[in-house]
Amino acid sequence: MQQNNGMKGKIIAVCSAPKKGMIKKNISEGLLIEDKGLEGDAHFGFAHRQVSLISMEDVRTMIEKLPTLVPGSFAENLTTEDFDLACLKIGDRLKVGEAILEVSQIGKECHFDCEVFKQIGECIMPKKGIFTKVTKTGKVKNGDTIELA
Repeated sequence: MQQNNGMKGKIIAVCSAPKKGMIKKNISEGLLIEDKGLEGDAHFGFAHRQVSLISMEDVRTMIEKLPTLVPGSFAENLTTEDFDLACLKIGDRLKVGEAILEVSQIGKECHFDCEVFKQIGECIMPKKGIFTKVTKTGKVKNGDTIELA
């Protein structure tokens, strides 16, 4: 595990959708439940990919290609800012709001029926998405800090 070098960022969107494959909506706050994920989200209880994260910096690169994109467009649960998700490794722990997350997967295989992929022919989740499992239950809301735990 890497050392906490004082790296802090913030959560700019907490996103959820009732069904898989849907673009998630910014719900502003939620409850991350240990071994389950974001309460009310379609991926709740989904093995080791309980909570997904992507950086707003990466989302902005895609907004240049499709201006209608917003946080949640990549089906991520948490959109971060000013936090280097690319430096994370499997097993790293993150303090997000009151919760603790553990990185369980980096990237994923893209399903080509994803809405973003259909519109612009590419998606950032397969390479830039971070997947975590919840190891400590807690509330999270827009504006909360994200940092290494």
